[in-house]
Order: sequence, then structure tokens, then C-alpha cells
Amino acid sequence: MPAAALAQTVDETRAVSSGDVLTPGMVLGSEAAAGREDVLRPGSDQRAVKDITEINPISILAGAAEAIPGLNGAGGGGGEGQARKAPGLSAAMNVVIVLTVLGLVPTIMLMCTCFLRIVIVLSLLKQALGTAQMPPSQVMLGLSLVLSLLVMTPTIDRIRAEAIGPYQRGEIQSYEKLWEASKQPVRDFMFDQIEATGNWSSLYMILNYRGVDTSDPSRLTRADVDMVSLVPAFVLSELKTAFLMGFRIYLPFLVIDMVISALLISMSMMMLPPVLISLPFKLLLFVMVDGWQLVCGSLLTSFVTRAPVAETVAGEASAAAAWLVEPLTRAVQGLSAVVS
Repeated sequence: MPAAALAQTVDETRAVSSGDVLTPGMVLGSEAAAGREDVLRPGSDQRAVKDITEINPISILAGAAEAIPGLNGAGGGGGEGQARKAPGLSAAMNVVIVLTVLGLVPTIMLMCTCFLRIVIVLSLLKQALGTAQMPPSQVMLGLSLVLSLLVMTPTIDRIRAEAIGPYQRGEIQSYEKLWEASKQPVRDFMFDQIEATGNWSSLYMILNYRGVDTSDPSRLTRADVDMVSLVPAFVLSELKTAFLMGFRIYLPFLVIDMVISALLISMSMMMLPPVLISLPFKLLLFVMVDGWQLVCGSLLTSFVTRAPVAETVAGEASAAAAWLVEPLTRAVQGLSAVVS
């Protein structure tokens, strides 16, 4: 090989090793890549890294917390440096807690209001009628919500008058006082329902489990019972009352099923499902006695909105239940006489 050709080959080899020559499959050299923003370099602020940070959920929550006064740990209006110096929970955790509480609102409505009793009674009524799809579940839930709002209106008015109104006028400054003023009407409502139904045993059971001495109930006051004990006791009381009302609603329709079954057996029509024959009679009976008004009226009158005398309210509750059962029972007796 000539000396000139050998020298040219050596120069090309050095150029390739130094990265000055671009060949297929090779990346840009250091000088060409220095002007590109999408190349990651140690110690630099790249746009790609910034894009990854922007989709971080915690960063998004932190940015949202800065726009909410009082949730950035610095009393509101603080910037990033102020939020770092503030004691307590971070801004992102505050927003997470707020979102969690908002997600529990349906559960709170279910556990601390009259919705539980109403929706159970209406569901049992639907099963007693034997209509699997009618009325639709959305209609039953909507009716339960409307009746619950109607029953809870006095309690909501008390919350607005004793908590929300003073807070808006600046008479209540701290969130602790706002919470105490807001929960007191709800506590009174739950206590009133337990007292009206006489289901104190549920509350005593919860208190005994928590180590509270209930040997002398006269020493206990409402102030001695916190929300942790009151809410489960109220739920148990509502379940017991709802099942009792549902049992009384079931009785007339059970009589119709028994009469229809006896007739089918006497006519040797055992293969015919009794439900097909009893359903029209159930609907006719329910419409004749104005069943929806009776059931909804019984539900509304079964709740009390102020502290009552236990004996008097128990009598009123029994009268309301009798107001529902007696017309249905008389109608069933008349139907049985006609069929026989």
C-alpha cells in the first residue's frame, strides 16, 4: 500500500474514534447534541423531565391546594416557600383529606339521617308486592331521597341557623366550633329517633363494648355519648324499626298469597305459579286502599323532630303502624269472603 493511502486511512480511523464523522447508526456527537433541548444531561433542567413532573398527582394536588385558602398549612394565601415552612400536614395531604371527606358524604347521609329506614321499608314493600322490576330502583331511591329531605328539613334549618349563618357572619371563627355547632342538630335527631323507638339497648351495647359503665343509665347524659358510639347505635335502631314496619306491610300480601295458593290447590292447578294469579289482586288491593299514601304517611309520622316523651311517642308510632295495617287487613278479609 502506498504511503499516502496508508496515511489517509489512519486519519479516517482517528476521525471516527473522535466522533467528528457521522456514520449510519451513530448518534450526534457532543458538539451537535449540545444545542438540543431533548438530550438529557446531568445537572441540567430538561423539558422532558419537567413534563414527567407535571403529571405527578401529588404535584397537581399541591398546586390545587395553593388556590384554596386555609389548606396550605399557612392560613391561606401562602406561596411555595411559605407552604414549606408551615407546620403540620402538607398542602397536598390537606386536599387529599378534603376529597376523602367529600367522598364519604353519601355514607354520612345513609348513616346519620332517616334515609336508611325509608329506603328499607320501600324496598320491602316492593318485594311484598312481588314486582321485580316495577317500580324501578331509581324511582324508589328518588322517592326515598325526597321523603328524607322532607323529614330532615327542620334539622337542616337548625344547622343553617346555628352553624352556617353565624359562620358566614363571622360569629364563629374556628372550624372546631363550626363542627360542634353543625353536628349538634344531627345528634339531637338521632337521639330523638332512638328515644321514640325505645331502642336504648343498642346504645348500651355499643357503650359497654367501649368500656363505659351503663349499670346506672340515669347517670348518663347525651353529652357523654360521642359520635363514634351514637352513629352505630342509631343505625341498629333504624334497622330494627325498618324491619318491623316491613313485617307489618308484608302481612296483608302474605294472606293474599296463601288464599290464592289454597284456591289453586283445591282446583288441582298446582303447576300454575301462584305469583301470576296473586299479583293482580295485590295491585288492586294496594290501589284500592291508597297504599302509597298509607306507606309514605306512616313513614313520615314515624319520625320525630324534637325530644319527645317516650311513652307518648311509642303510642303514636303504634297508631301509625295500625293506620297502615288495619285497612289492608280489612280489605284482605273482604276479598277472602268473596272468594270463599
